[in-house]
Amino acid sequence: MSLSGKTVVVTGGASGIGKATVERMAADGANVVCADINSELGEALVAEANGSNGKIDFLKLDLTDDAAITEFVETFLAKFGTPDILVNAAGGGDIEPFIRNDPKRFDWNVALNYLGPVKLTHAFLPSMSEAGQGKLIYVASDAGRVGSGGETVYAGAKGGIIAFAKSLAREVSRYQINVNCVCPGPTDTPLLQTRPEKMLEALIAAIPLRRFAKPEEIAHAIQFFAAEGSEYITGQVLSVSGGLTMVD
Repeated sequence: MSLSGKTVVVTGGASGIGKATVERMAADGANVVCADINSELGEALVAEANGSNGKIDFLKLDLTDDAAITEFVETFLAKFGTPDILVNAAGGGDIEPFIRNDPKRFDWNVALNYLGPVKLTHAFLPSMSEAGQGKLIYVASDAGRVGSGGETVYAGAKGGIIAFAKSLAREVSRYQINVNCVCPGPTDTPLLQTRPEKMLEALIAAIPLRRFAKPEEIAHAIQFFAAEGSEYITGQVLSVSGGLTMVD
């Protein structure tokens, strides 16, 4: 699927699903800006990108900081112009029973997984609507569709992103902007590997395909919504979970 000449933003693009998405879209000819809080990993990704058909740049972004979001968007628009595609792939959270959660972590979790993407979208939307085209893609989670024990606040934030994306799809259709969600199941990322071994074994046993997703497999689903041919698809949620979640 060619994305030649398209300008793409991928948040959380320095590792995991975000990194796989950056590399996939650059290989398809897009000019991709990796937005991530981790400058070291982001700059390393740019240094590795010499073999891509497209181009990869890096801009630091902290989605939990309002001022950083504003500065990022202003810098991006001045340097790269209006994005054709915005992929909100940044996310993360802790795993423990809700009753043990530190309430001080609630705001961070919601800022990273919900309000950060909302505010970034809001900042980019005027230029995208003026352009009269674009793709907004949110990497939510099946935790937001069916729930996930030990990830209650995270699941709530991801469920919020799903509802936000569907509502936004209705509003921005007049500008020919498509809005869709990809909901990964358990995916073999650095974050997943920090989880206890018994938890990982139980997850694999519950997945019909008996393995975790590869980040590249989630990136292909994101690419589907980004590429030409998906212009008549909006407000949709696609689970990529190996059959773990079969949602009507």
